[in-house]
Amino acid sequence: MSNTNTTFTIGGDLTINRMGYGAMRITGKGVWGQPEHREEAIKVLQALPAAGVNFIDTADSYGPYVSEELITEALHPYPAGMVIATKGGFERTGPNEWHINSHPDHLKKALEGSLKRLKIDQIDLYQLHRIDPKVPFEKTLEFLKDAQRQGLVKHIGLSEVSIADIKKARKYVDVVSLQNKYSIVYRNWEAELNYCEQEGIAFIPWNPINAGNILYVEKLKEIAARHNATMQQVALSWLYHHSANILLIPGTSKVAHLEENVKAVDVILTDGEMKELGDLKE
Repeated sequence: MSNTNTTFTIGGDLTINRMGYGAMRITGKGVWGQPEHREEAIKVLQALPAAGVNFIDTADSYGPYVSEELITEALHPYPAGMVIATKGGFERTGPNEWHINSHPDHLKKALEGSLKRLKIDQIDLYQLHRIDPKVPFEKTLEFLKDAQRQGLVKHIGLSEVSIADIKKARKYVDVVSLQNKYSIVYRNWEAELNYCEQEGIAFIPWNPINAGNILYVEKLKEIAARHNATMQQVALSWLYHHSANILLIPGTSKVAHLEENVKAVDVILTDGEMKELGDLKE
């Protein structure tokens, strides 16, 4: 196996288990409004500590606001060592409608709102959801730098950006995480993953399953059968063992599915299986 580290230390001082939880799916259809089964969503969040999950990824735009509110309702006051990462940079106008807004004025409201909803004085990891093409990146970075100086955020991360963007950002702030779309078959950000690994930056893949490729699905089924595992567990295991700086944040609104995801780290793929899956990239 290429790595067996079960933890990663974000920014030099936040040590978390690498199997985390993504809290986008505990909202309603289209990532809008309250979840259909609210009580179950609360149960999932409350089950995280016992499952060994101490890293939750959310955003003010999930709901909007609903995900953060549910996290607070379920877990506040938060267990010792629980790291909640949130994001700002999107406005929502309806189900499945996302509009980038990383203007400092919007981010100020977003950050203040997240702090209030999560009932905390400082966000451990605040991530810029997207670079705004209508706003100079420098302006956004100056805001993030100032928010960190004020103690409102401890660490800063980016999402859907290139190595060049990270290097530019690092002239203003210490970038401790990168959240880009990445999976076995979607490997467009491989260079960014490698850069982050070299620089000690956490890499948080979103859409980690991405199961539209037929050959990929068949190979997942085949390997899953060998390990008495599910296809999702195999896909997560490959990511987990592919690089030691990958933090997994699979989302679910069911406790049974959460437990299944967490067990993915125990699915030990052979070097041959890692290569078989890795060769399926689009």
